[in-house]
Amino acid sequence: MNTYLQLADLRLPVHSLEAYLHYINQIPMLTAEEELDMARRLKANNDLAAAKRLILAHLRYVARVAKGYLGYGLPLADLIQEGNIGLMKAVKRFNPDMGVRMVTFAMHWIKAEIHEYILRNWRIVKIATTKAQRKLFFNLRSLKKRLGWMTQQEVTDVANDLGVKPETVREMEMRLSSSDIAFDTPENDDDESSFAPSGFLEDHRYNPAMQMENADWSLQSSDTIYEALNELDERSQDIIRTRWLDEQKLTLQELADKYQISAERVRQLEKNAMGKLRTAFESNMA
Repeated sequence: MNTYLQLADLRLPVHSLEAYLHYINQIPMLTAEEELDMARRLKANNDLAAAKRLILAHLRYVARVAKGYLGYGLPLADLIQEGNIGLMKAVKRFNPDMGVRMVTFAMHWIKAEIHEYILRNWRIVKIATTKAQRKLFFNLRSLKKRLGWMTQQEVTDVANDLGVKPETVREMEMRLSSSDIAFDTPENDDDESSFAPSGFLEDHRYNPAMQMENADWSLQSSDTIYEALNELDERSQDIIRTRWLDEQKLTLQELADKYQISAERVRQLEKNAMGKLRTAFESNMA
């Protein structure tokens, strides 16, 4: 697929969607015989020139399909790009012996890619995640253009037609009727009545009582640790200080050389000292 994309070079001209649409409408269409020949060359020999010809000849159909989805508020250029990806997937999978024209076969793949793009980008929060919801999204949105809130009978009819539960229809109707809200108030918004979720969150960072409590707890913890440290023998104190408290920390081997013992013995002394410190800390902070 990447090879097809590089060969066809289907990137839209920057800032010139109109030029792109004009360009693809000038590309000659294929006759049924030419299309069949190109498809067979591609299938038999992986002929990339034939793949390019098939893709280019059908770009106008992608643009036509993409224009049908302008009501979702997404850029036409992006819709066309996604549709082009679907077209390339269709060209790769097309079987010339099926007895159908390429455009008929490709329509499913073109729409599938556009649908996926819309579902990913129509809202900040995904509006449709399950298979039933995805089916409902496009069907309900077309119905909502001519209906207000649906009656229970309409909900039941839609659910029966699409093979989903009535509750799923109601849930999707609610999602379609809602809108995204910015988390923060716009910087230049002076309207005091403006709603933004960020204005209703409590900020605990500068709570004086909590800051005082944290400071007291930190001070008490430090005092407890140093009092417990003074209860250790001199060698254990030195091991803890040089292993954990000093800026220039020593390794087990360096301490082993210093005290003429094995590194494993230093590790044991360190473990025992840490256990005593932990016990003293827990008893004093309880």
